[in-house]
Amino acid sequence: MNVTLSSSELKKEGIEKTAQLSGANFFSCYQCGKCTAGCPASEFMDIPPHEVIRLLQIGQIEEILEKNSIWICASCITCAVRCPKGVDLAKIMEALRQIVLRKNVNYVHPSSVSKEELRTLPQIALIANFRKLTG
Repeated sequence: MNVTLSSSELKKEGIEKTAQLSGANFFSCYQCGKCTAGCPASEFMDIPPHEVIRLLQIGQIEEILEKNSIWICASCITCAVRCPKGVDLAKIMEALRQIVLRKNVNYVHPSSVSKEELRTLPQIALIANFRKLTG
């Protein structure tokens, strides 16, 4: 039996999966922007933190997963501390990363790192990179 899901069903499934993995109620966010204002990494993100929440609220999960914002998030919890509604964006970002990683797609291949980079980059940075960007 071949079952195909409609786009609205895929959106609902993605929203439910993110809510389940994060344990956060992102629908309580009213877009005040305090998460983005306090985020030390927001200037490096292609979608600011408050927009990640908004896209999630309207079901645009694929758009979020295609961007680098979920990988740039340092999970420093500044956003959660500043949020007047108690939305833990760090947990949501981790849930979104888990959704991507469970697809078993490698975004960085260890063999693509040059020998010069291996000598100069800190080992902890390499390990963190491979943990986040390989399936």
